Amino acid sequence: TLISGVDEALNDMTSAAADLGSIGMRIDMQEEFVNKLSESIDKGVGRLVDADMNEESTRLKALQTQQQLAIQALSIANSDSQNVLSLFR
Repeated sequence: TLISGVDEALNDMTSAAADLGSIGMRIDMQEEFVNKLSESIDKGVGRLVDADMNEESTRLKALQTQQQLAIQALSIANSDSQNVLSLFR
């Protein structure tokens, strides 16, 4: 009876060890998944920031171009008025 009790305890221990091993494997898989997910999120955020920076850079260039055109238009308008005034002299 003592041997059968030890065998039963050994079977219980083996079963518990198998359960712990299985749980350990699941934890490792979840940890790997979370790490990959975190890396993907970091890359995605980086790409979004880069895209936003590119968009803002494009907007800035467009605004600078508009400002340059406005300055040139004012310069042309001022020179035209000077030309008209010179005709009356």
